[in-house]
Amino acid sequence: MSSPEHTLKKQRQLQAQQDQKDAQSTQDEPVTHQPSSPGADYPTPPLPPQHQTKPGSEKDLRPAPQYEASSYQGSAKLAGKVAVITGGDSGIGRAVAVLFAREGAQVAIIYLCEEADAQQTKSAVEAEGQKCVCIPGDVKDREFCRQAIEQVVDQLGQVNILVNNAAFQEHAPSLLDISPERLEETFKTNVYGYFNMAQAVLPYLQAGDCILNTSSVTATSGNAELIDYSSTKGAINSLTYSLASNLAPQGIRVNGVAPGPVWTPLNPADRPAEDLKQFGKNTLFGRPAQPEELAPAYVFLASSICSSYITGAILPITGQAGQS
Repeated sequence: MSSPEHTLKKQRQLQAQQDQKDAQSTQDEPVTHQPSSPGADYPTPPLPPQHQTKPGSEKDLRPAPQYEASSYQGSAKLAGKVAVITGGDSGIGRAVAVLFAREGAQVAIIYLCEEADAQQTKSAVEAEGQKCVCIPGDVKDREFCRQAIEQVVDQLGQVNILVNNAAFQEHAPSLLDISPERLEETFKTNVYGYFNMAQAVLPYLQAGDCILNTSSVTATSGNAELIDYSSTKGAINSLTYSLASNLAPQGIRVNGVAPGPVWTPLNPADRPAEDLKQFGKNTLFGRPAQPEELAPAYVFLASSICSSYITGAILPITGQAGQS
């Protein structure tokens, strides 16, 4: 069984290789256009330059991502349910964990090794009156995934919702920057990890339960500097469609959410510090989304009260027009 420490070392090596290439680059910063509207009262570019070592830390991100969705009022849409969220320690995963708890679900979060972030998420879930189980480990490892689900069932009694959300992303200005090692890490985390978790949880799911996969706007639009990452997100869309068809006879729904740019630790752990200043500027709102703006979509798709007739769908939340 591979260890989180081994994976973290590998990911930081891949990041260091790209950081070195960035330091040697003489290219100008990409041209951006003026935002049509800043939208709501959320942080808008220019954002503070910052760079983090992988996997990134939400507690060190400035400004802090907004995940609490204080104006969102729960209505027991997920009462009696148990949800497992990979990458649940921070970013979108944390915001989803909080709203699931507000809707009545107990939550288990799976994360690589970010203990401080995980404990903050646990506290936030418990503040909503629900239990939270924290399980560190590597979703690339099929046996770990099986053991993690067994642990959830032992502690919380059941599993009804799986949110596949963990991801590895590292930019590459050139196709030649993508080594076989990096390609393998990206696909095994983003695709194999989703597949492993779905296989692990399926024996426990019943009619009315569901699987939700985090995709990306890059799955359909691509990204010149995220070739491998975008390819995995396209694979995730196909996995979602195929698994939805496969599991529909069992009454299990499978859907996905495709975010655009979102203010999470994934980004400063990918890009050079200066690149982060204009992150999200090219959306119609002229800013990145906050995690709390994504989380209600996961509630909608997780709740059979809201979406009992929806399966095989990818819901785009991109801040852009013409995306699907």
